[in-house]
Amino acid sequence: MSFFQTAFNNSIEQPSFSDTWPAPQPLIAKVMPEPYPIDSLPKIIGEAIQEVQGFVKAPLPLVASSAIGALSLAIQAHANVARAEMLTGPTSLFLLAIAESGERKTTTDGFFTQAIKAYEFAQAESAMPALALYNAEIASWNAKRDGLLAAIKQKSKEGKDASAGDRNLQALEQEKPEMPLTPRIILGDETPENLAWSLAKLWPSSGVISSEAGTVLGSHAMGKDSMVRNLSLLNVLWDGGSLSIGRKTTESFTVRDARLTLGLQIQEATLRSFFDNSKGLARGTGFLARFLVSWPESTQGTRFFSEPPENAPKLAAFNRRITEILTHPLKLKSRCGVEPVMLKLCKDAKEEWVGFHDALEVQLSDGGDLCEVRDVASKTADNAARLAALFEVFEHGLESKEISVDSFMSGAHIAAWHLSESRRFFGELAYPQEIVDAIKLDTWLIKHAIEHPAGIPKNLVRQKGPNPLRNKARLDAAIEFLQDNERLRLFKDRGCVKILVNPDLRGEK
Repeated sequence: MSFFQTAFNNSIEQPSFSDTWPAPQPLIAKVMPEPYPIDSLPKIIGEAIQEVQGFVKAPLPLVASSAIGALSLAIQAHANVARAEMLTGPTSLFLLAIAESGERKTTTDGFFTQAIKAYEFAQAESAMPALALYNAEIASWNAKRDGLLAAIKQKSKEGKDASAGDRNLQALEQEKPEMPLTPRIILGDETPENLAWSLAKLWPSSGVISSEAGTVLGSHAMGKDSMVRNLSLLNVLWDGGSLSIGRKTTESFTVRDARLTLGLQIQEATLRSFFDNSKGLARGTGFLARFLVSWPESTQGTRFFSEPPENAPKLAAFNRRITEILTHPLKLKSRCGVEPVMLKLCKDAKEEWVGFHDALEVQLSDGGDLCEVRDVASKTADNAARLAALFEVFEHGLESKEISVDSFMSGAHIAAWHLSESRRFFGELAYPQEIVDAIKLDTWLIKHAIEHPAGIPKNLVRQKGPNPLRNKARLDAAIEFLQDNERLRLFKDRGCVKILVNPDLRGEK
């Protein structure tokens, strides 16, 4: 038995429930989670989210992120947003849910992307004759090119003039058939460079909707130079800017007038590792500031089966609206570049946006509430406008030229909630893992203390407590930390080790 385990076992005492408890020591200045503002969403969107959540039982913010990610995917190619005369940009969103595996993000994504996948399939089917013709034409073109190259090589080998072959080859290059464009809206877990290539060469408006964010964010072995390059590339795509990518062994290319949505889930431990590996670049480059972050509490252990709603009418209404948007004629500026319409804030919405922007700005100063998340807060007003444009198009169509004050207020409420989540997560990210574990355990124990007035079995925590703390060593360390801070005591009850929460925290004193 280890020294730590011996000390841990010796700390288990039979409790005297008449004992007085010292006041519990505060752990940190914890930012408490706020309820997701589901009522702020447009009616059809909110009702679809609630219908899906009622069946899937995934955390509500995670379900909402799936729905909003689908909005971004469907609308980003059709609409830009103007916050002011010289402040314009895409409506694309980057969403990041920090959650353990098994929270059913893939399932919820599947519900909200049904219409997008159906549209992609229908477009691919209708493009098959054109693609068959292209395959025949490119095969013929390649044969001609191979013949010219062989002739040029032979003449050069014989020391003869090959200039006529060179001219013919140049002329042939101008006649190269172009592959017909077919919508590729939902991509796989692509690397940032592959994403950029697909947007530049195959289809200019796409997204990655994934419960495994590791590929997009980068491998743990990624060097500093490649990480800077990848994060910068994704930043440019969020901004809707242009970027040329040079390659040594394959064709170089330029991304221009493209749109990208990211709807990712990542485990907390993986994100912590990404932060450590980036050595400050993830926030220093402004990359994570662009994301709408959510850090929902797990619903695992409470997801008891219920029958799905017959025909899912609310979700069906959502997907019908997505289909209507997708089938609206898409304007392409070039072969692989979009030309969205520009949506402006109406007069009242513009006034609300200015007030929202300035209220955030005041809190960025040293000592302000948002000082520690300046990077995120500085993008929040932009994200609020993007959300507002998405909501406006969803409710009123692309014929609407102005964003109503109602649409903006919806976007502002959702953006402000995500800012609160960023503040909560990034605030705790600065603490060592041991303290974060203790905070999670403390929160869970207090929540369940009323159900177990005689003490919470330690094995119950191992089975149903926060995921990382199902590891015995991490759980024991967290318990010890909370004991030292007078927040709990351990005792044995007929051979069962139990945890008793300080009555002050249970609200009994």
